[in-house]
Amino acid sequence: MIDYKGAIFDMDGTLLDSMVVWDNVAADYLQSLGITPRNDVREAVSSMSIQQVCEHFCAVYGIKLREDDIIAGINAMVEDFYYNRVTLKAGVMQALSRLRKEGVKMCVATATDRYLAEAALRRTGIAHFFDGIFTCTDVGAGKDEPAIFLQALASLGTPLCDTVVFEDALYAIKTAKASGFRVTALFDPSADAQTDRIKELADCYYLSFSDWNEDNA
Repeated sequence: MIDYKGAIFDMDGTLLDSMVVWDNVAADYLQSLGITPRNDVREAVSSMSIQQVCEHFCAVYGIKLREDDIIAGINAMVEDFYYNRVTLKAGVMQALSRLRKEGVKMCVATATDRYLAEAALRRTGIAHFFDGIFTCTDVGAGKDEPAIFLQALASLGTPLCDTVVFEDALYAIKTAKASGFRVTALFDPSADAQTDRIKELADCYYLSFSDWNEDNA
C-alpha cells in the first residue's frame, strides 16, 4: 500500500543496473595516468562523491591536475555506458508507473554528474517520471551529508514523514535515516557485503522492484 506522497530515488544500483561500470573506473583512471592504484582503491572511493574522489586522488596519489580535469577524465571513461548501454533494473518501469498513477511526486538524487544522469534516464525511458534531478556535484556535498536529500525534499514539497528514499548504498541509507526519512532499500550486488546492516537500518528491504511490485508495497 502506498501511503506516502513523495519519493526520492537513488539512480545507480537502485533504478539502473549500472554499478558495474564504477567497479574499476577509479583504478582504470589512475592507470591511465601511469599510477599504480592501491589494492583498496575501489573500497576507498565507493562512498565518495566525485569531488571527494578528486580530493582523495590528489592527497593519496599526488595527482596535480585540476579538479575539473580529473572529473572530465573519469566521466569520459563511463560516458559510452550511460549514453548507449545502461539498462533498468528489474521492475523499475512498472514501479514508477504505479507511483505516478498513485499521484506520488518523484525525483532523483544521484552522485553521478547531471549530464550522465540525464542521458541515462532518457536512454532507459524513465526521465518523464521525475520532477527533478539532484546531483552531489550541484549540491556540493556527497550522500554522506543530508543536503542532497533535503534539497530534493524541498523541491518535491512533500512532508518529510510522507517522503520515502529508495536507496541501495549503506552510507546513503544511514544519512537518509539520520535525517528522518523513511527508506526502502533495494539489493545491488555492489552492496552485498553490507546487506545485514542495510536490512537493520531500512524500513523495508527488497531484492528488486519486481518484488516490491508483487508485495504491493
